[in-house]
Amino acid sequence: MEITAQQVNELRKQTGAGLMDCKKALQESNGDMEAAIDFLRKKGQKVSAQRADREAKEGVVIAQTNDNGKTGVIVNLACETDFVAKNEEFISFAQSIADNALKIDVSDLEGLLEANLNGSSLKNKLTDQVGKIGEKIEVTKYEKMEGDCIIPYIHAGYKIGVLVALNQPKSDAVQQIGKDIAMQIAAMSPIAVDKDDVEQSVVDRELDIAREQVRAEGKPEDMIDKIAMGKLNKFYKENTLLNQQFVKDGSKTVNQVLKELDPNLTVVQFKRIALGS
Repeated sequence: MEITAQQVNELRKQTGAGLMDCKKALQESNGDMEAAIDFLRKKGQKVSAQRADREAKEGVVIAQTNDNGKTGVIVNLACETDFVAKNEEFISFAQSIADNALKIDVSDLEGLLEANLNGSSLKNKLTDQVGKIGEKIEVTKYEKMEGDCIIPYIHAGYKIGVLVALNQPKSDAVQQIGKDIAMQIAAMSPIAVDKDDVEQSVVDRELDIAREQVRAEGKPEDMIDKIAMGKLNKFYKENTLLNQQFVKDGSKTVNQVLKELDPNLTVVQFKRIALGS
């Protein structure tokens, strides 16, 4: 049957696929719009399979909260090239995923992929994007956080996303210090909030390394554990958020800055996602 320009434009409007792809899809499906959409989706699935071994290390990271600041999400939408990552439509698609994640009760990536996004699952929407763009497109990481006050931060043109949860309700002062700390997390990449939050396997590894370093320096055996503990404390100061030097004032720790605002104010948790990590 003859396919009209109006049909092609309508299919293109619904799917975002190219004109020739839309025309072929309509021809293959005898002008049936729904069948044509399925045809394009199948094409996208084929492209996705062909590019499954490609690395999607470019993309964008979106971090944001709902209006009351008590729920936050980070979404990493990945692609293959920087060219696609900088496309406004791609960024808008990533934003729509984050917006939807804030509205639904889904805490893990698998659930997010199955959740409805504008009439279809996110998994299907990603397949559509693969068919349209011709690159591997995937959501590689997803985090959701709830608390008294969640502060979001996006760093370096969507390259790093951070959420930080404070233990007091949102106020101008709490928001400002929360943003400063979120910037600290983006820049310094701490591994935990405080030393007690560091996994025991990490502590054991650092102590083993420190002991070997001390032995290599020829220190007496009875001094090894003491010196190793000193090295471990230095590790805590460099790698746990509350003990790090505050990037805006190196004379203070992050914990000291928080206590200056309010003796009871502290960080409850944080999430940090960097592109390609």
